[in-house]
Amino acid sequence: MRHSRSGLAVLLVMAAAGLAACSRESPQSPQQAADAQLRAIYTAEWRWRTEQLAQEEDNTRPVADHLPKVDPASQQLRLERWQDTLKRVAAIPRAALSAPEQVNYDIYRAQLQVLISSQMFRDFEMPANSDTAFWTNLGYTARRQFRTLTDYEHWIAQMRDIPRYFHEEMDEMRAGMKRGFTPPRVTMEGRDASITAVTEATPEASLFYTPFRDMVGIPAEKQAALRAQALAVIRDVVQPAYVELLKFMRTEYVPAMRTTVAASDLPDGRNYYRAKVREFTTLDMEPDAIHQLGLTEVARLHEAMVAQMHATGFKGDFPAFLKFLRADPRFYATTPQELLNRAAWIAKVFDGKVSLYFGYLPRARFTIKPVPADLAPFYTSGRGGPGVYLLNTYDLPSRPLYNLTALTLHESAPGHAFQIPIAMEHKEYPDFRRLSYLSAYGEGWALYCERLGDEMGMYETPYDRFGMLGYQIWRAARLVVDTGIHSQGWTRDQALDYFRQNTALPEHEIETEIDRYITWPGQALSYYLGERTILEGRAKAEKALGERFNIRAFHDAILQLGSEPLPVVTERIDRFIAEGGKGPYPDME
Repeated sequence: MRHSRSGLAVLLVMAAAGLAACSRESPQSPQQAADAQLRAIYTAEWRWRTEQLAQEEDNTRPVADHLPKVDPASQQLRLERWQDTLKRVAAIPRAALSAPEQVNYDIYRAQLQVLISSQMFRDFEMPANSDTAFWTNLGYTARRQFRTLTDYEHWIAQMRDIPRYFHEEMDEMRAGMKRGFTPPRVTMEGRDASITAVTEATPEASLFYTPFRDMVGIPAEKQAALRAQALAVIRDVVQPAYVELLKFMRTEYVPAMRTTVAASDLPDGRNYYRAKVREFTTLDMEPDAIHQLGLTEVARLHEAMVAQMHATGFKGDFPAFLKFLRADPRFYATTPQELLNRAAWIAKVFDGKVSLYFGYLPRARFTIKPVPADLAPFYTSGRGGPGVYLLNTYDLPSRPLYNLTALTLHESAPGHAFQIPIAMEHKEYPDFRRLSYLSAYGEGWALYCERLGDEMGMYETPYDRFGMLGYQIWRAARLVVDTGIHSQGWTRDQALDYFRQNTALPEHEIETEIDRYITWPGQALSYYLGERTILEGRAKAEKALGERFNIRAFHDAILQLGSEPLPVVTERIDRFIAEGGKGPYPDME
């Protein structure tokens, strides 16, 4: 529409008045300026980080069309970028920030310190252990849900990048070999089944072909072309790269691995282990103090397990009870499907109780799947996350049903497959909070959920309750074993014997767990210390608030945080108390 001459004059007057009003507005306050400065730093760095590491924490993001660069120059670039970023963050006075940004400041600064520490110790020179390896991580992308044509095209491009990526990883491993920075040989011998699963499969049966089996929403003509490309790339690019990797592992890397097991035996090992304790627990506890705490808690929990043994009506002693549990067929599924069905039933029983204990519920749902065959022999009993609860159906005599309720609460809901989606749904938080995972918080919360199951009435028999206590003592025993191995000179056999004497775990699981603790120093400490922080905070809140304590509000306050260092969890609980027990969603309480 064209303006008349008089109308144009009015518009000019209005524009002049607007400019005058803008000139009279007060300048940005110091707090607003500090907040904006911090936001600019962490927003830019996170964007750079996800591009650098080809991260796909958020499954709504497209599949990356490449794998990360892991050559020495790229590793040095990351160290320098994170060091510079930490200097810039430290230059902002924390007191100048608003309360929400002070929380972001605390979390982000701790995150940067861990990233820098990992680069300085050159963790990237040991990218494989008995639990996790760079080549198995590719499987997580292969198994994720593809949503668009771009995802399929990018996956083919990513597969083409595997040879370059593997060569860089192997070069880093060679650098680690030269300075004695490798996993212990005893934990890695015979662990190449995840490689041979790729080299020995036909392209059509390959894990890498998984996304192309059911291409929902892709036109038929595109499907045929993409499938043909994928099969060619798997045959001509992926499988030869895995053949080369297998040769490297068998003839070069595993034979050169160290014969010791302690992190303290690595270069600058004592400091390295302390750094790992800080990384995984977010606390600065001395290993000796953690060890003593573990011994105390194991003794306490053992008494509770003996009492629960008596509640079953068993007349023998504790070793006899463990022998009975490991041998009686009533405690074991006879088929993988039976184990999966029991887990699904437990998850649905929880669904009927969830509204009594939680106000905010995640929109995301999860499925239950068996651990893939290429990973299962050396994988944990289960693992959960956004959209999936993986249950290990390998070696059914090592999967007692009396542990299944605790395992399901931990890995599915209200544990990992519940907590992580809630964090991702909080769009008001920066991505470095929504999409990062801190073991002390995440594993501590999941272990708390196992204990919460007793309060929720999830354990239907004394055997189920014994299983819950067995899982609690398992995590307490980790405090003893992890510190024993890595700071007190324990042998692998000592650690195995301690677990045999103090836990109800099956032998197969004891061996896979001990090897995991040996090759992943400090991670095993996060569970019990994280749970302990939440339990102590809850006890404090219940005492301070009395009848005003609302369990749903408390849980909502904890889950609202995302994945945070334990000191931040403690601060949030203190604020929950100071606010009179008011949760973040009053209309849901």
